[in-house]
This record gives sequence, structure tokens and C-alpha cells, in this order.
Amino acid sequence: MPHLGVNIDHVATIRQARNTNEPDPVWAAALSELGGADCITLHLREDRRHIQDRDLEVMRQTVKVKLNLELAAEADVVSIACRVKPDQVTLVPERREEVTTEGGLDVVTHEASIVRAIDQFREAGISVSLFLDPDPKQIEMAAKLKVDAVELHTGQYALTRGREQQKELARLSIAGEQIHKAGMQLLAGHGLTYTNVQPIAQIPEMAELNIGHSIVSRAVFVGFRDAVAEMKRLITL
Repeated sequence: MPHLGVNIDHVATIRQARNTNEPDPVWAAALSELGGADCITLHLREDRRHIQDRDLEVMRQTVKVKLNLELAAEADVVSIACRVKPDQVTLVPERREEVTTEGGLDVVTHEASIVRAIDQFREAGISVSLFLDPDPKQIEMAAKLKVDAVELHTGQYALTRGREQQKELARLSIAGEQIHKAGMQLLAGHGLTYTNVQPIAQIPEMAELNIGHSIVSRAVFVGFRDAVAEMKRLITL
């Protein structure tokens, strides 16, 4: 039965649209915990398009569940993470022109910079996860680097329907088995919604799902606490 990580980035997106102080993602994190979230996830991007340094600082002081910080393997944000010490960091790819993360991290190509970041996190006592496509070569490299967890990118699964979606689900299931056999924790996220999440939640050994946009969207109509609680019920059925 997987845990639920709630990504509160899009609350900050709404705030930054007016460059004001509301809605506050710190409040969203607190309400997520009240709704049953097991983890709060936030992404500190290099361009600070949504989450700000202040958000991370305050949440490190207030969040009672696991705090998971997504970031690129870039010196400035790596340094911030090592100072603030979230419970977990998740290394993700990042392009300034993208609307949202478009795919998994290429660990094979960027091994040197990723290893440097991992070494810094280990020295700071922070658990490390890599956000990867369900690609055997990328997972094999993650195992070689001895990271704690791999979060599978479920974006392609979320974009497909019918037979194609079943093929993507099978790819994710096979990748999940590879991750588990390598001794890493299996996580997943990206594009998951109230209508497509259950097959992913039922993958054997799935430990945690990170979901943001769909929960924030539902919260506009029903409130944050209820939106989180509804998602938690779906993934634990």
C-alpha cells in the first residue's frame, strides 16, 4: 500500500502569477498533512518560477511528514539543499523553457555531475532519489550509484489510453521489479490523476506516489484537505 506524496508547486505557481504572498504553499503543506499526506514534495527550480527559497526554509521548520525536495544537479540549489537538509532529495532534469518536467533524468550521459551532487547529499545525511524513465539502462546506472530510491516517470502512461496505456503500465511494472531487485525503493509520479492512479498504485512493491497538479486542481473546488484525502483513499484501496 503506497504512501502519498503531495507536490505543492502549483500553489506557488498561482501565487507567483501575481507576485504576491497568497496562496501560501506552506498552508497547502499543512492542509495536505491533515488530509493524510505521508510526504510533501516541492521543486526548487533554478529560475524560481514557483517555489521560493523562503518556502523551503519555512517548510523545513513546519512539515512533520517526510519533506522531499526536487532539484537539478546544479551547484546553487545543491548547496541550498545540503544546508536546509530535507529528508529526501529527488534529482530531476530541468530546462528553463519547459512548462513542466518533460522526462526522466539521463544518468548515463550526466553521470559525473550527478555523482558530485550525490556525494554532497550523502555527506549531508540526505536520502537520494533519481527521477527516471522506465529505461533498464538508466535504472542499472542508478543501482551502480547506490541511490536510495528511483521515482519512475509516469508521464507517458498518463498521456496514453487503452491498449497503449496497458503497454506503458507493463513497462513501468517491469522497471519497478528491476528497481526493487536492485535494492532501491520504488516511487512513481508525473501526470497521475484521480482516474488513472490506481493501476500504478497496485504495482508490486510501490512505496510512494508523488502527485501535484491533479490534487491542486481538485482542491480549487473541494478544498485542499478533502482533495488529498480523496487521493489517499484511491491509492490505498
